[in-house]
Amino acid sequence: MHWLAPPKMAVSLLLAALAALALVGINEAGYRQSSRALADIDAALKVRSTLNQILQNMLDAETGQRGYLLTGEASYRQPYDTAVKQVGGHLAALRQLYAERPAERARLAELSNHVLRKIAEMDMSVRLRQDGKDEAWKFVITTDVGREEMDSIRKTAGELADISSETLHQSQIQVMKSLRLARIGTAIVALAAFIAFFLYLRQAHALRSIGERQQETLQRERNALEDEVRERTASLAELATHLQDVRETERGYLARELHDELGSLLTAAKLDVARLKSRLLEAPDATQRLQHLTELLNSGIALKRRIIEDLRPSSLSNLGLVASLEILGREFAERSGIQVQMALEPVAMDESRQLTIYRMVQESLTNIGKYAEASEATIVLKNYESHAVVEVADNGKGFDPQRVRPSTHGLAGMRHRVETARGKLTISSTPGRGTRVSAMLPIAKPI
Repeated sequence: MHWLAPPKMAVSLLLAALAALALVGINEAGYRQSSRALADIDAALKVRSTLNQILQNMLDAETGQRGYLLTGEASYRQPYDTAVKQVGGHLAALRQLYAERPAERARLAELSNHVLRKIAEMDMSVRLRQDGKDEAWKFVITTDVGREEMDSIRKTAGELADISSETLHQSQIQVMKSLRLARIGTAIVALAAFIAFFLYLRQAHALRSIGERQQETLQRERNALEDEVRERTASLAELATHLQDVRETERGYLARELHDELGSLLTAAKLDVARLKSRLLEAPDATQRLQHLTELLNSGIALKRRIIEDLRPSSLSNLGLVASLEILGREFAERSGIQVQMALEPVAMDESRQLTIYRMVQESLTNIGKYAEASEATIVLKNYESHAVVEVADNGKGFDPQRVRPSTHGLAGMRHRVETARGKLTISSTPGRGTRVSAMLPIAKPI
């Protein structure tokens, strides 16, 4: 069956090529015949239009002549002069149109003679009227010369118009013949194209069947790969979430240990130093050293507090999200010298989502302090009943999000943390116009 496919394809292509050549030949022949016929139609229409203009000019000239003869007013002579001037141009146009038609040129010469004699008759009467010879121009008018010439002009012009009408009719017949030839040729070509198309469809059906089987095989393999990728992606997401939870748990454990153990030790040491300092008031050198030791212990206690807050913010559990963000923004402003504006609305959400918002703001402020080169930053928290929106923006140098790796500036971890809480993170930045990090998180309804 397969060895028959190439000959069938070749036959269909040959039929299609022959049909195309036949259609081109028929269209070209019809185009040439129609072009010649249309040219003849155009010439015939121009001839009829020019003949009508000549007749109109002669009528206008005769009307102007009669008006001038009766009134003697120069204004009545203007149509006569204008018509006489135009007649010559129209006769020249007819000579050009009849340049390749000897029979029509002979009739045109006859028409030109009658026109010239009629113009001469009218010109004579006008000059006699202008010279004041009333009897003479009245005599010229009473003769039948002008009327006979005008009748001859109408007759000759009518004969030329009839010839043009016949030419127009023959040209129309030729156009109809060309159209019929085109219809017959198109029908033949359509039949050949239908046969070629039928052969092509048979071959295409066979090829399509083979392609469908291959496509089904590829689809099964693609589905298997997609399932494997989906399973591994889910596993990686679960692993990342688990690692994030483990990290937060370890941070909480370290924070409690530092607070309970190290805090107790530092506080006890500070109390012992205070007791020694009260007993050694008479030894200035020892007092100075004890004062220095007290300052070191205070610094250690402050460092311990900052580490604990970074590991697990106690203010989040004790004071709530808004107060924690205010403390975070104020401490960041004091450390970095960047002015921080805050607009925070109370939001009722579970501790996990509060921690997500806190970590997102914390990471954003860290990035601003390291990379943004900003002078101002804003923290906004809005409550929309069903969801909360938190935004951190700066007026720093910004960056091009398309040219930054996904893991840069901790963006990957920030995005994963927000998406784990069923939220959406949006980062918009333009070089030289600052950066805006926005997250939308759903608010869990209280049970």
